[in-house]
Amino acid sequence: MRVPRYTASGVELVGYHDLAAKPGFKLALQVVNDRWYLYVTHFWEPRLSVLDVTDPSAMELVTAIEGPEHTATWQVQQADNLLVQGLETRPPTWGGSPDNVGDEGLRFWDVHNPARPTLVGKWHTGHPEGVHRSHYAGGRYVHATAARQGFEGNIYVILDVSDPSSPVELGSWHLPEQETGHGAGRRVSFHGPAYVDGVRAYLGYGAAGLVILDIADLTEPKLVSQLEFGPAMSSMIALHTAVPLPDRKLVLVNTEAIAELSEEPYNFAGIVDITDESTPRLISMLPVPAPAPGAAYPNFSRRGGRFGPHNQHHPQSADLFRSDDIVIMTWFNAGLRIFDIRDPYLPREVAWYLPEDPVERRGLLPRTALVTQSEDVLADARGNVFFTDKNWGLHAVRLSPGIGI
Repeated sequence: MRVPRYTASGVELVGYHDLAAKPGFKLALQVVNDRWYLYVTHFWEPRLSVLDVTDPSAMELVTAIEGPEHTATWQVQQADNLLVQGLETRPPTWGGSPDNVGDEGLRFWDVHNPARPTLVGKWHTGHPEGVHRSHYAGGRYVHATAARQGFEGNIYVILDVSDPSSPVELGSWHLPEQETGHGAGRRVSFHGPAYVDGVRAYLGYGAAGLVILDIADLTEPKLVSQLEFGPAMSSMIALHTAVPLPDRKLVLVNTEAIAELSEEPYNFAGIVDITDESTPRLISMLPVPAPAPGAAYPNFSRRGGRFGPHNQHHPQSADLFRSDDIVIMTWFNAGLRIFDIRDPYLPREVAWYLPEDPVERRGLLPRTALVTQSEDVLADARGNVFFTDKNWGLHAVRLSPGIGI
């Protein structure tokens, strides 16, 4: 197995797994009997891999489950020994065909034994685009990003999974302009996932920006507030993620870069003040990553592939790293980036890790150049940071002492 070379500052390589030459995408973590397991979906195949990462320097593939044909099985969440897996027909850009309709919705797996996941239930949206992302932190409720007949773009759906063999839809929410025939004239779609804290749900809602909902009554979510960022800062996906820091009255937000060579509106990651949650305020933006001194390119925007933010680490369980001061993100062709936000008005980049560009094309993207495209990131409570790439396997790294992890 070839371990990719890298450049870095403040971050050290701990381990690498090739994932049988099938690049990984989304990640979820579980601890069972003092063993640490990582669930890894795959970018180009409908596969779910389970790795024992108790020792990140010697990660071991435990099992792999093949998914339905023509289906993207990218999204995965785990809590309370229940694995929630999203299903959507694979889009043409990512290897699908308009002639091939895959499975859609959610699948629920009993993972009391991570080496032998058992399928225990399914839920369908009735739309081939199914479920893109979901939030599940244990207990009875799954908060899903779902496509629905009669709506443009994804909407927010809440499910009761106390009996995962028979999920029950409790409530949903959408913007009026998503109703088919409304003629919104812009791409309004809930990307998700919802990030739930108590009776509030924080939603990255595409061109509609940040949406905060009151979900005290799960059958009837109510709008608390909305913060739009405008066409100058709304790429095709526009607002992708919203992660609240409730103790600090802040929300971390970011768009998702889609167009290669940065040929779209500005992509950003920023900090929103919700001291008055009825009037959210964007108060700063995270600094734009720059190439290391001596790099062969002057900036990341024009070097090929996507450049811009994608996924934040989501600290939604006790087994995951939690900090109100450190933000860990993937930034496509700029790799993994880490920011100090102790001063929310002056966030600083404090560490980064950039794998070398791939040497073998394992999928359709990126099109403009075969460059690093870091995708998802998850940091565990021990201080290990795992992240994936479209054409590489799974990296495990640690921040240097003093960075804050």
